[in-house]
Amino acid sequence: MTPLLRFYSVQDAYGEFSNFAPYPVFLDKKRWPTSEHYFQAQKFLDPKVQERVRCASTPLLAARLGRDRRQKLRADWESVKVSVMRRAVEAKFRQHDDLAKLLLSTADAPLIEHTDTDSFWGDGGDGSGKNMLGRILMDVRTILQTERRP
Repeated sequence: MTPLLRFYSVQDAYGEFSNFAPYPVFLDKKRWPTSEHYFQAQKFLDPKVQERVRCASTPLLAARLGRDRRQKLRADWESVKVSVMRRAVEAKFRQHDDLAKLLLSTADAPLIEHTDTDSFWGDGGDGSGKNMLGRILMDVRTILQTERRP
């Protein structure tokens, strides 16, 4: 059985898989400092709020701005958040060949965002979470594997 590959902190092994990792993405005709900046900004329809998130000095600040409920969330957020995350993650790994190689090097290992602070995107710390970020990474890996086969 293939061992689980857990990631979370940018400083740890496979920290590049974190949305906080410093790899800019180009989406919607703009440069986003991290996939976290892009994801958090998409929670809002107001271009000024999106731009404030995009220009946040760190991904942690972008995340805080994205969680600020004084700003009006887009009405369809719950139904589109997974597709928004998938778009950000796929762009990150397509736009950075070193990241694509790293992701492909994991072969068929289960990828787990290991954190007790998130049971939707992560594993909830005890494996009971949905691990949606890990699932998206594995989906992107499968796409890249298929595209790169001779």
